[in-house]
Amino acid sequence: MNGLLTTRDVQRRISVDKSTIYRMAEAGTIPAVKIGRQWRFPADALDAWLQERSRGSRAAPTPVSPPPPTAMLSPVALQAIGDLAGDLLGVMVLVTALDGTPLTAVSNPCPFFDYLQALPGVVDRCTGEWRMLGDEFDLVPSFRPSPFGFLCARTFVRVDDRLEAMVIAGGIAPDHWPPDTAVAERMAVDLGVSVDELTEHVDGVFHLDHDARQRVLRALPRVGALVSLLIHERSTS
Repeated sequence: MNGLLTTRDVQRRISVDKSTIYRMAEAGTIPAVKIGRQWRFPADALDAWLQERSRGSRAAPTPVSPPPPTAMLSPVALQAIGDLAGDLLGVMVLVTALDGTPLTAVSNPCPFFDYLQALPGVVDRCTGEWRMLGDEFDLVPSFRPSPFGFLCARTFVRVDDRLEAMVIAGGIAPDHWPPDTAVAERMAVDLGVSVDELTEHVDGVFHLDHDARQRVLRALPRVGALVSLLIHERSTS
């Protein structure tokens, strides 16, 4: 199974309570990523982890792929970079692998994203959208609409001659926001919520003028270059 699992999904698989799953996630015992304030569990990685546990220590060790270059930076360091960029630019910031898997929690999430990520299926849709950004090899950051209407942009993290990760900025209102009634109704149906509920949250995005948006586009490659530089320094030290 592809995608990200919820804590409840993991409970069904390993029959332990939620608090134990949270502790395992915090300790790195179980494959997990934190998106906003919620833990999510990559299904493929979890299946491999369960198979490894079932084989036990008697099984011959399986070959382990070398860690990606981004693993040379601690999650704490990556998160600190995202937090700083989000605060300085006034937008949401996230670092992901090229396949869209989050490497950090979302920094400086806008209220609308906080609302959305609690809805069923939204986190998986976001991961799919981030994966699509990784497939588009336009190296110059530009704004594009997310599935939920607000704008996002991304830059790549390059290690030597390879693209290894992405820095994504988002949560930015387009020129015409909030959406008109017809668009809001389609969004509400798509998300499985009422129009009134959606309307309560939809304006919780970042309103940036033209200059501020351009500043985000100029800064993103510099953030990606900083991550690349730190990885290079760690790999040669």
